[in-house]
Amino acid sequence: MTGYSPRTAGTVDSVTRPFLKWAGGKRQLLNTYDASLPQALKAGDVPVYGEPFLGGGAVFFFIAQRYGVAHARLSDANPELILTYRVVQRDVDRLIELLAEHAEEYAGLAENDREKFYYRMREGYNARRHVAHAEGYPPGWVRRAAEMIFLNRTCFNGLFRLNRRGEFNVPWGRYKNPRILDDVNLRNASRLLQDAEIIAADFEATCATLCEGAFVYLDPPYRPISSSSSFTAYSKDAFGDAEQIRLATLFRRLHDNGVSLMLSNSDPKNKDTTDCFFDDLYRGFTIRRVLASRMINSKADRRGAITELLITNY
Repeated sequence: MTGYSPRTAGTVDSVTRPFLKWAGGKRQLLNTYDASLPQALKAGDVPVYGEPFLGGGAVFFFIAQRYGVAHARLSDANPELILTYRVVQRDVDRLIELLAEHAEEYAGLAENDREKFYYRMREGYNARRHVAHAEGYPPGWVRRAAEMIFLNRTCFNGLFRLNRRGEFNVPWGRYKNPRILDDVNLRNASRLLQDAEIIAADFEATCATLCEGAFVYLDPPYRPISSSSSFTAYSKDAFGDAEQIRLATLFRRLHDNGVSLMLSNSDPKNKDTTDCFFDDLYRGFTIRRVLASRMINSKADRRGAITELLITNY
């Protein structure tokens, strides 16, 4: 497979951004991350780029445009997210048609009617959630991807949150002019995704067959640093300390197999300077603390610069 590289830059009309809002997205940190990427990646010597916690995909889109990779393996445990990526990859024109219909109808409504429209859309989306788990590539996926992007663009704070039943439960966002459709960006994203392997899988299964020389970026659900900052419910399954420990075990195993690794997570020392959870888990590796803006708190006065961890094995 041949990934996007600077030699084919003319196939992309402008800078490609994530097509979904995603709590914990990395767009603000891309320049910081760029300085920490392995030299082999920048030199075009990485055979496989892996990202098993795909989310909004900001890091993938950045790397694909700036450096290119021979092959990308992109995955997430959230089947709704992977469904949407696969639709963008395979059926972007039909997806754009459906989003245009949603955007036109929504724009023509009064505020109260917009709210009702949102909740009707959310109710139908939840009623059809079994579609996300269907095998193959059923026709209903395109409609569902359009609904997900619509909800993502019109819900409160652009969150994606599921309850224990797997239902999307984020309330309506009171935005005057939400950008429901960005057709240029969607088409650019589709081009960059053409040669990627996109799968719904656990992070351990995704990385099981990675070869020596691969580069993997790991961006798991962050360990909460306070009771109000727990936004780990991107799927119906929680990602607690046991999962963080399982990830650290995988990190060491991949390191032993010659895989280059970069991992981001919250910094517990923002809250408790004696909390060495990650310092102990990743002892022996390079641990940097980088500044980031916290944007997912519902109260604006509680948003601001904090440190996050950036851990590498090179």
